[in-house]
Amino acid sequence: MEAFEQARLDAYFGRVASRFMPTRRPTAFLITHLLPERPAFVRGVAGVTELRAVLPKPKSVHAEALRQVEEEGHPCDKLSRELFTDPDRALLYLEARAAGRPVVLLDVGGYFAPSLGALCDRFSGRIVGVVEDTENGHRRYADLDKLPCPVVSVARSPLKDPEDFLVGQSVVFSAEALMRGRGDILHGRTALVIGFGKLGSSIARLLHAKGVRVTVYDIDPVRRTQALSQGFTVARDREAGLSDAGLVLCATGALSLRGEDFPHLRNGAYVATVTSSEDELELAGLPDVYERAHIGEHVTRYLTTGHYFYLLNSGNAVNFLHGASVGPFIHLVQGEIIAASAALARGGLDPGMQEIGPGDRATIAAIWLDYFNR
Repeated sequence: MEAFEQARLDAYFGRVASRFMPTRRPTAFLITHLLPERPAFVRGVAGVTELRAVLPKPKSVHAEALRQVEEEGHPCDKLSRELFTDPDRALLYLEARAAGRPVVLLDVGGYFAPSLGALCDRFSGRIVGVVEDTENGHRRYADLDKLPCPVVSVARSPLKDPEDFLVGQSVVFSAEALMRGRGDILHGRTALVIGFGKLGSSIARLLHAKGVRVTVYDIDPVRRTQALSQGFTVARDREAGLSDAGLVLCATGALSLRGEDFPHLRNGAYVATVTSSEDELELAGLPDVYERAHIGEHVTRYLTTGHYFYLLNSGNAVNFLHGASVGPFIHLVQGEIIAASAALARGGLDPGMQEIGPGDRATIAAIWLDYFNR
């Protein structure tokens, strides 16, 4: 990143932080993709909270960004699902870092959800609330029987729409690049898009614009009707869609393919996801008869007698192979995360799923336009 770009980004986050600065700053734990531009966001979060630790998502850690964040005094701890699946282990972690403090948990993918109840009940400080960035994480919190604190979700914010559209483009770009690296192309294949939310619909439209025949499958009948109204073929079930697809793009944010689904893939099909293998693919349930072999950079062949398919980037988000960049639009959502952190610090939000108000979103958008629409 050029020096002037870094300065503009820091100025933007500084202005957002000053606009939403709470009277008292809570302690915070930040889960994030630690990509090259992310240190500026970390500094923005540190502007409205006392940031005790950054937990980088394991498959998206840029070495220079990690070094920079640590040099600026923010400890970076190892993140895993297991850390917060066991309430006792999660409690020990928070006590070691922030005993007795009010804490805001900034999440990407619902990591804190399994232990949230125990943390609210047993932590020596107070869990002020959670900010969740993704649809996958939104669902993990919404599915809990009872939320013990407010969870401010930005996953369905209109400020996230530009990001979702551009992430869809980056997914198609990366999948096509890996296919071309093996001498294959998109044209002539039927693509199956599993999940027709904001990401899935973006992917489907871009593939269609590239001349690819697109079939959609979604468990939600409303979304299936939306796909049909937009001119896409809609599979009657997952098995039917898989049997005809030369490229399968999983965009549900939840489990897209179970172990028993893989044998229904067409021979030579490519499979890619927009999140991570642990969310989208039940690879552990794949029959043991499949042999795995790396046959190219970031391409794994699964082979058994009479059947084979290719998995891109080991089932993890394929677009992260090429930076997953969506340009400055990502900073809209990051600004909303900062505003949501401040809203939790101010208090007054009831336990349950929450959003920040349209006025605050308009303020963030106006600040963003001042810096990035010159």
